[in-house]
Amino acid sequence: MDGDGEVGSARQAAEDGLVVTFGRLLGVANRLEYLVGRALEQECGISHLMYEVLLILGRAGGPGLSMSAIGRAQVLTTGGVTRLIDRMEAAGLVERAEDPGDRRGRLVRLTPLGEQTAVRATRLHRDNLRRLLADRLPAEHWDRFAEDVRVLSRAVEKEVPRLR
Repeated sequence: MDGDGEVGSARQAAEDGLVVTFGRLLGVANRLEYLVGRALEQECGISHLMYEVLLILGRAGGPGLSMSAIGRAQVLTTGGVTRLIDRMEAAGLVERAEDPGDRRGRLVRLTPLGEQTAVRATRLHRDNLRRLLADRLPAEHWDRFAEDVRVLSRAVEKEVPRLR
């Protein structure tokens, strides 16, 4: 792996293989997020973050999830998740409900419109991700790439502190 040598100048810093690779990772992720996020907003009327919350709630099923669980999954502060869920509730995508396991708690769950929006958005999202991401890599590399991303995601997730 490049990036183990001594860095003694700005040029060496700028050309460090590990740093350059991370910069490319950030760049491609940011550009992809911009492109697919813009498509979700234009075609489905939701932000990429809202879409991710629809997926989290769809995965959870049942009675829903607490606000804190949603915040942890998206690395959002308590205030950030509250504002996001308020906007999603106003749009009719989610609803807050009593928590059967905690009389004081509230859970967030999908509404029928939220369910429909998740399905419609995923069809669009898959088409865009196939065109912009998967089709750009050699087919024989895809499974390895997807597994490497999964491994990195799990490893880094453990390092992120809980936000309040």
